[in-house]
Amino acid sequence: MTATVTALVSGGSRGIGAATVRRLAAGGARVIVAARNLVRARVPLVGVNQGRVGFMTDIALSEMRSAVDALLDGRYTIEERSLLEAEIRREGKPVLRTLALNEAVVGKGSQGRLIEFELYLDGEYVYTLRADGVIVATPTGSTAYALSAQGPILHPTVPAFALVPLNPHTLSARPVSVSDRCTIEIVLVRARDARAHFDGLALNDMGQGDRLVLRRSDDVIRFVHPPGYSYFGMLREKLRWSESVAPLRDEE
Repeated sequence: MTATVTALVSGGSRGIGAATVRRLAAGGARVIVAARNLVRARVPLVGVNQGRVGFMTDIALSEMRSAVDALLDGRYTIEERSLLEAEIRREGKPVLRTLALNEAVVGKGSQGRLIEFELYLDGEYVYTLRADGVIVATPTGSTAYALSAQGPILHPTVPAFALVPLNPHTLSARPVSVSDRCTIEIVLVRARDARAHFDGLALNDMGQGDRLVLRRSDDVIRFVHPPGYSYFGMLREKLRWSESVAPLRDEE
């Protein structure tokens, strides 16, 4: 995804009506970097699409001027999205702490061998699985990597995370949605070469016995939506839903 992100810096309690507009031209990875870096400043963000899918980009490039004028005029809505707080623990000690807007992934490393891991929810054992890995996606991330792995689409207001196995060595392992109030633990049982990454950015090698602990962050990402924004309208456009039936409706 190639996009321009416009960060609208709030002018205090009055919202963004008198805001300063900052534009960050970036590819998809830099969009996420900008969002992660602005989390604790509570800076609202709006994405401008430059031609690809862009689930986080509401505004077409051709409509950018009029759309930004509408936002600065106070015609907008702000939506808060959840984040994952991640910690990798080795021998009981933390070796990495980070945030993820889209997903946290534990997967095989450069050797390409299956890994084996145990999954726990709030300390309760769920299963042991041999697979290429597992994705833990937020509702925002449910239309990213997890979508290509046949995971569920989670509406942003659904308080859940999606657990999506990657090429499991069993036919019974299916994606599962869990409450975003639970603590998720992934413990490596067997792994000669494994790696964790967060939004495809923060990387950390993992070994046997390492533990990835995930929970909902107290921080949120704030997205600004222009007038007329509809989540399902966005999905219909980006995923090209109903295109095959449109000609039939025209003929009726």
